[in-house]
Amino acid sequence: MLVAAAVCPCPPLLVPAVAAGAAAELADARTACSDALSVLAASRPDRLVVVGPAGEGARGVHPAGTAGSFAGFGADLTVRLGSGPGGERPLPASLAVAAWLLEHTDWADAPVEGLGVAEELEPARCAEAGREIGASADRVALLVMGDGSACRTLKAPGYLDERAEGFDAAAGHALGAADPAALLALDAELAQALQVAGRAPWQVLAGAAEGAGLEGRLLYEDAPYGVGYFVAAWS
Repeated sequence: MLVAAAVCPCPPLLVPAVAAGAAAELADARTACSDALSVLAASRPDRLVVVGPAGEGARGVHPAGTAGSFAGFGADLTVRLGSGPGGERPLPASLAVAAWLLEHTDWADAPVEGLGVAEELEPARCAEAGREIGASADRVALLVMGDGSACRTLKAPGYLDERAEGFDAAAGHALGAADPAALLALDAELAQALQVAGRAPWQVLAGAAEGAGLEGRLLYEDAPYGVGYFVAAWS
């Protein structure tokens, strides 16, 4: 059963070595992520699953100890997702950010596994994957990586789209309220149009959380660089 979850954004800029001189711009988000991960540690899970968006070739399971690199983002930095023999495929960027967060947090010594999901994965399949994760151990925790819309301002990666603010408001409310039904109701086609990287991972969380009776808190909500970022803790 799912006993706790943390929701964090996944831009590589969250990692100070990548952000370099701009590291202070996401300091509040970084602090909120640390607070959310402390909720996971306090839940004493038997298993932690880290879920994040992934491109083709990086989807599916990433075993404990799998490495990820930020070399493609200009930083000579390699991270590992927990401890273990790892896998042959490198972590996608979202899970590499998660690995960095875990390395910089007092994390409970529970087995860790990564799951890369396609941003366009259908809501029903997301929910089913989440249910399988929730049933995989007596005490399961989820670290869910994903961003909101990338269309909040004229300088955003996806340019300005007037629908973006409303979508992010609905997503933020659902994450803060720990509302699986509201997360599953997020429009997948609109999310794709708005370049929302977090929709599928959030809906995996929704499937895992069905019937768990968790309560949520939204710890951070902002749109730096025109991209919606959320940090939430469920317990």
